[in-house]
Amino acid sequence: MNKLLFATLMLFSLPALAADPLPLVPPDSVGLSPERLARIGTTIETEVREGRMPGAVVAIARRGKLAYYEAFGFQDGNRTRTMPRDAIFPIASMTKVLTGATLMSVLEEGRLSLNDPVSRFFPALGSMRVAADGNPEKTVPAERPIRLIDLARHTSGIVYGNRGNTAAHQLWQRTLGGYARMSGSDFIAAMAKLPLLHQPGTYWEYGLSIDVLGLVIEERTDKSLGEAMADRILRPLGMQDTGFVVPEGQRSRYATPLPTDPLTGQPQEMRVGLVASGFEGGGGQAVSTAADYIRFAQMLLNGGTLEGRRVLSRKSVEEMTRDHLHSEIANRVPTTEPHLTNFGFGVTVAVRREGGSDVLGSPGMFTWNGAYGTAMWVDPKEDLAVVFMASTPGLIRQHYRRVLNALVYGAIAD
Repeated sequence: MNKLLFATLMLFSLPALAADPLPLVPPDSVGLSPERLARIGTTIETEVREGRMPGAVVAIARRGKLAYYEAFGFQDGNRTRTMPRDAIFPIASMTKVLTGATLMSVLEEGRLSLNDPVSRFFPALGSMRVAADGNPEKTVPAERPIRLIDLARHTSGIVYGNRGNTAAHQLWQRTLGGYARMSGSDFIAAMAKLPLLHQPGTYWEYGLSIDVLGLVIEERTDKSLGEAMADRILRPLGMQDTGFVVPEGQRSRYATPLPTDPLTGQPQEMRVGLVASGFEGGGGQAVSTAADYIRFAQMLLNGGTLEGRRVLSRKSVEEMTRDHLHSEIANRVPTTEPHLTNFGFGVTVAVRREGGSDVLGSPGMFTWNGAYGTAMWVDPKEDLAVVFMASTPGLIRQHYRRVLNALVYGAIAD
């Protein structure tokens, strides 16, 4: 049997969890106002009624307990099926955080270091060149190797081709825009021929770095990324609906977007997780549920444990969730998320610094979101974890991230 298919079948055949992913308690028992939390439902129901989103599932944990776990609206963009709490969503870049946790698990076994050059695992990436001023016809040698920490914090010079207008971005898009159809080896071989956009370690720019990290995990474990992730993170946490392909028998739970973008009127469709890709992309190809992801977030909030079982060491979680963007790195704010002012970046997560921001929260909170509408954050100071699942792939998703942030923090009573 194909090992990718085997890993998927094993994952989705796990024993069922109880209905609630964490112990469910009255909100006021963990310092949250029930009346103010009710604003979340009122807001989402208005958005659904006025045709701006199909529906959503929200899970909020505080002090280790589940204080809010509700579904709203419709599962499908045609608005025919009520949204269930166990709806399966394509989580896009929230996959990255799962990949980061898997990487730290492999690191704990001494199989790699964050300071390792990526050429240790893929020699073809050892002689990269850098586009001068975004011109792929004029390149200079990379001044130092790309290291795993560069991949993890997006300072590798590897980019998404559709996130810039330079000739080099356009070349990346032409070459790797359809990378999900490639095999992992073809992906690396194609990347090795492209010029980086920046010297490694000098500039934060979002890109395909975490997909490379996923392939490093495969090389170190001799397993597919999904299999390694399931062994180390998903199965220990009972994340039974998280993986890279939704089995046929579970596809009725797949959440879909509105047929057209409510802001632009352009058609929109989502099939990630319904069709197997050439390799399991650690940067954005997983699916999950609110129940699964709140357990993962709570594990990180607990410093690597859940229900008495240690998944990661406390020091690994600390390293993963601290700001790794030092003063010599340019563009030190995650520019893909306009509301995350005064945030740095750790190992696959944005991390809030001291000082003000466009969103409420505390220094040390960490977060990352998905391009299809999902979001998560963890605030250790408030002992708070939040997961928002929606299928809203247009730019309206950024509005919902700000609104949910305000509504959750507005409900904190003590």
